[in-house]
Amino acid sequence: MRTDTAHRKHSVTLPTETSDAVTALVGKGEFSAYVAKATARQLERDALAEALARMEAQHGPVDQSEVDAIAARLADG
Repeated sequence: MRTDTAHRKHSVTLPTETSDAVTALVGKGEFSAYVAKATARQLERDALAEALARMEAQHGPVDQSEVDAIAARLADG
């Protein structure tokens, strides 16, 4: 995470199990940074999903056999 960006403090409520798992993983001192990174990743995923939906609306649904063929080529290196 960039340290030269402005920050805004928020109060969020998380399920106890989620909060405990994050704290166990990164500690209290890095909790906010972990949540900020997770939120940034989710925003990226949401933007990608929107872009894919626009492409699918414009060009039609993705052919799964084409996806499988590309994935196989990528796996072969």
